[in-house]
Amino acid sequence: MYSEKVMDHFSNPRNVGEIENASGVGTVGNAKCGDIMRIFLDIDENQVIRDCKFKTFGCGAAVATSSMATEMVKGKTVEEALKVTNVAVMEALDGLPPVKVHCSLLAEEAIHAALWDYAEKEGITIEGLKKPKDDIYDEE
Repeated sequence: MYSEKVMDHFSNPRNVGEIENASGVGTVGNAKCGDIMRIFLDIDENQVIRDCKFKTFGCGAAVATSSMATEMVKGKTVEEALKVTNVAVMEALDGLPPVKVHCSLLAEEAIHAALWDYAEKEGITIEGLKKPKDDIYDEE
C-alpha cells in the first residue's frame, strides 16, 4: 500500500521535464524492473541548485521518488544535495513498500550521477562523490 504522499507525487509529479544546457545530467536504470531515471540540474556560480527536473520511465514509485528527490535538492548547495539519501527520500514520502525501495535508491543514484556530470563539466572534485556506473544496467 502506498502512502498519500507517494500517490500525490505519482498523480501530480513536480519538476517533470528537461533543462536545456543543464549543468549536470544523470541517467540511471534498474534492469530487473525496467525503471530508468534521468535528472537534470541547473547549478549557479555559487554551486546552488537553481532548478532540477526529471524524466522517468517506470512504475508509480519511480515517478514519485524522482519527483520528491527533485523537490529535496532544489535550492540546496551541491554538498547538501549529495547528502540526500534514498532513506531521506523514502521518509519524505512517508515510506515505500519493501519491493519498491530500489526506486528510492535510483533517485539517489540519479542525483549523484547528475552531480558527477556537473563536476566533470566544471573540472572540479566534489568531496565524497563517487563515479557512477558506466552502464545504467550494471547490476551490483
